[in-house]
Amino acid sequence: MKIAFVGKGGSGKTTLSSLFIRHLAANEAPVVAVDADINQHLGAALGLDEAQAAALPAMGAQLPLIKDYLRGTNPRIASIDTMIKTTPPGRGSRLLRIVEDNPVYEACARTVRLDDGDIRLMATGSFTESDLGVSCYHSKVGAVELCLNHLVDGDDEYVVVDMTAGSDSFASGMFTRFDMTFLVAEPTRKGVSVYRQYKDYARDYGIGLKVVGNKVQGQDDVDFLHDEVGDDLLVTFGHSDWVRAMEKGRPPHFELLEAVNRMALQKLQSAAEDSYTDRDPERYMRQMVHFHLRNAESWGNAKTGADLAAQVDPGFVLGDHAPVSQPS
Repeated sequence: MKIAFVGKGGSGKTTLSSLFIRHLAANEAPVVAVDADINQHLGAALGLDEAQAAALPAMGAQLPLIKDYLRGTNPRIASIDTMIKTTPPGRGSRLLRIVEDNPVYEACARTVRLDDGDIRLMATGSFTESDLGVSCYHSKVGAVELCLNHLVDGDDEYVVVDMTAGSDSFASGMFTRFDMTFLVAEPTRKGVSVYRQYKDYARDYGIGLKVVGNKVQGQDDVDFLHDEVGDDLLVTFGHSDWVRAMEKGRPPHFELLEAVNRMALQKLQSAAEDSYTDRDPERYMRQMVHFHLRNAESWGNAKTGADLAAQVDPGFVLGDHAPVSQPS
């Protein structure tokens, strides 16, 4: 299943997404973690030192390789030059699985060893000084969107994406790619403002959305969040000595995380599982096609010089398809 963590900058979404990833690894679930935030901190939150985090390959820099692999033998895609971030899969496309080896993972993913198991970590790459004035961060995140569009996942497998802060996630259709979106909110007016934006944007798309209260100091904070977001409030997190030690670079073994916080992480997993059970593959595909056609009309056709609507394969539904084998 596909999980997103979103929220206002500084809300703690990267910390909570890293805790959730550690929780899944402790439960022996296969995990691909993706740092899609403009500020790349997920690697450090998962225990990488500065040099290791800096050495993570940038997905954005590998976009030609990603396109070439995913294109496969799809006859509707003339060349990788006509593939954009929203290009949907069709017959002949290569699909990704969470538990497999493929050229995309080889180029873009690195194995991170946690206390209770290994996970794969991928990163979009930082927004650097050379990008200023010539590109936007959404061009980097496009590599993530393209991979999600071609990814087949199961109910016991997880892709966890630490998204960019604020409402920027709605700059493309990637917000519809997730079975569950956890919005991390502090108990403040600013903390819940992003929730209202997400709720408004997602209303017409059937997005699974739950609020995770963070930096909660007492019942008054819980009551405030509940008054503001209602039944969308799933769990809350307060002070954690374990997290404070992790932020200092000296985390104890994960099994020593406070029991109340471990129970909260289990609630996140249960909510994600319930949402996956309700997944509608046909709606998922319709939304993918919808945003592809919108992007094609607004800029894609002009940029590529092709009619990108022709890339849509009628009747194709992303599901339990066997990936096309790589040519020898």
